[in-house]
Formats: sequence, C-alpha cells, structure tokens
Amino acid sequence: MHELPLTEEIVRLAGNEAKEQKGRVKTIELVLGTDSGFVGESVQMYFDVISQGTLCEGAKLVVVPVQPQLQCESCGRYFRRKPFSFACPSCGGNGVPTEIGREFYIKSLELELPD
Repeated sequence: MHELPLTEEIVRLAGNEAKEQKGRVKTIELVLGTDSGFVGESVQMYFDVISQGTLCEGAKLVVVPVQPQLQCESCGRYFRRKPFSFACPSCGGNGVPTEIGREFYIKSLELELPD
C-alpha cells in the first residue's frame, strides 16, 4: 500500500513534464532496488489505475530492478552476497551493506510530442 503515494508522484511528475512539453507520456523507466521496500508489481498495478484520465494514460512503465551489493572493507570491491556469507569473492574480506539496491527513481521519460 505504501507504493500508492509514490506512484501518484510518478504520474504527477511525468504528467507535468508532458504538459510542459505539450505532449503525452509514452514510456517511464523506473529504477527500483530490490531492497528499497517497494514492489514493482504493486507500482505497476497502481500506475495502471492512477494514470487513467491523465497524460500518462496508456504509457508503458518499465521497471529496472537493481540487486543489492556489498562493498569489501579490505579491497573496496562491490559484489553480490552469496547466501550465508558476507565474504568478498576477490580477497575474502568482510562485505558491508551499501545503498546499492535501495534505489527508487525515474531514470527517463519518453514523450510523444505533436509535430
């Protein structure tokens, strides 16, 4: 349910850009980290309903998932954690959590503009 206000904001932002450019939204590319706490399918469901009657109606919502990564304290390498392990695959050092995988933002908008 917490996807609702964020999806409303996506439609508002995209719609404002389309209105400013005197067009319609064709595609929204959304980056969504799998550890962001938001579910892509829920965002899509809300988008399909909320966009009706707006400049986003009929637009394609493309969700680009980002998997979480750790960063090694020893060598600095970023890596995806294996189950039950925080060890760096390069040097065996300890991996610590990063912000990678917690993203939630509009990467791009494709607008359909009048000729």
